[in-house]
Amino acid sequence: MKLASALLLVLSLFAPAQVVRRPKLVVAIAVDQFRYDYLTKFRDQYNSGLSRLLTRGAVFTNAFYIHFPTVTAVGHSTYLTGATPSISGIVGNEWYDREEGKVVTSVSDDNAGMLGGASRGGGKAASPRRLLVSTVGDELKMAGRGSKVVGVSVKDRSAILPSGHMADGAYWFDGSSGNFVSSTYYFADLPEWVKKFNSSHPADRFLSKSWIPVSGGAAFKTMPATADAKFYSAIEATPYANELIEKFAEAAVTGEQLGKRNTTDLLAISFSANDYVGHAVGPDDPQVRDISIRTDRLFGDLFQFLEAQVGMRNVLVVFTADHGVVPVPEVNAARKMPGGRVSGKMIADKIQSRLSEKYGPGKWLIGKIGESQFLNDALIRERKLTMDEVSETAAHAAREVPHVFRAYSRAQLSRGEVPGDMVDRRILNGFNQRRSADVTVVLEPYYLNEGKGTSHGAPFLYDAHVPVIFMGEGIRSGRYNEKIAPNDIAPTLATMLDVETPSGAVGRVLTEILIEPHPAAAKSAK
Repeated sequence: MKLASALLLVLSLFAPAQVVRRPKLVVAIAVDQFRYDYLTKFRDQYNSGLSRLLTRGAVFTNAFYIHFPTVTAVGHSTYLTGATPSISGIVGNEWYDREEGKVVTSVSDDNAGMLGGASRGGGKAASPRRLLVSTVGDELKMAGRGSKVVGVSVKDRSAILPSGHMADGAYWFDGSSGNFVSSTYYFADLPEWVKKFNSSHPADRFLSKSWIPVSGGAAFKTMPATADAKFYSAIEATPYANELIEKFAEAAVTGEQLGKRNTTDLLAISFSANDYVGHAVGPDDPQVRDISIRTDRLFGDLFQFLEAQVGMRNVLVVFTADHGVVPVPEVNAARKMPGGRVSGKMIADKIQSRLSEKYGPGKWLIGKIGESQFLNDALIRERKLTMDEVSETAAHAAREVPHVFRAYSRAQLSRGEVPGDMVDRRILNGFNQRRSADVTVVLEPYYLNEGKGTSHGAPFLYDAHVPVIFMGEGIRSGRYNEKIAPNDIAPTLATMLDVETPSGAVGRVLTEILIEPHPAAAKSAK
């Protein structure tokens, strides 16, 4: 018996080791405003790409963002950096920049120009310069393997932030011209493959087209009949915007030869239409169900294309979302759930009034992020006051507004003087010393300050719970119920690709999904 056991041990040492190769192409997909429960609510309607991910991928059922605010720029700057806003510097879609003395967006850049828009060389400028940390794509580039990195979306921030500083290009949809555009940050002129794609006027095939539910019935909406800015802007809130993104992603794979060279490339794709639709109608509306089903089919189209061009065994797919969304308050009220609408102006007016009463008249507020407020530091210095004192007074005033859950002063957050529950930790993770607001305001659960439709941004789980799915060679498929964060995606990818972990990553490596090869086999596979 002992001899047989010893023989088996010796034979196992010489058995062929499992070889896990680096992928030729990493496809990192984010769907804007895709709540985790969209995977479960509509599961019986998925029979294509999302179904493939759910059956062949490593599916994390409890992935939650750990920051505030839960908005597009922050989510897209998180999942391929692993960083929180406190480290990445991306504290919102936009914020008041004290050094520039104006409101800036997460990707605005006065030193860059638009390429491919309505006016040649003109238009809104954008770049990743406000991102303070590296992405997985940056680490791939710095590894010196000749990798290419490309970002694609309808929104500029959703194309730029995941792909990073060293990307070969980031492209987004211009609602004025109907073209996919980029920035002089990346190159002096658009690549020829992009020009060719734009010259075919791909958006124009949706002129006068009606968005009819996949299950039939009356159209949700019908597109304008004239190819102008009104038409191109209207596309963004329909499934047709996602279709354009998928076709452009195919063109990027072909044009840049992604996944077809002896290295690993990265393609970051963000589907934005789900967010535009969700804002207008909320998560319980039939339009959201319909666009979710269409997203499943679109993923199937993408995977079929990648199979033909690269071979899916050579592709590693990561799927997530940038945030969730709160139900429409009126819908919640009808089902006896809490929630409502709060005027953001009421909060600002309360703070302005209190500061004027205590310190004298003046323009005490100079900017905002959502409900959170930036104080006039020049006026504070002029009155010989301190930011700590004034921010405390302002936070006290904000707390008196009905349905304000919590208000934090800059003084509190700078010193970390918060009780430390789930909400407090998310607020601290979102607080950047140089860029964040001086008074951070959180509304009660299910409340928002929009006058119609719905939104997101809260630290509560309906805005923080998102899908995280890995699929590809080297991934152990199955259902994983452990609590994780999208911040774990970046260090996991870095480990799989044998590159440095992105510089601001706070997440962990999801070792439970990794099929570990024998060390000698892994070395020979490189």
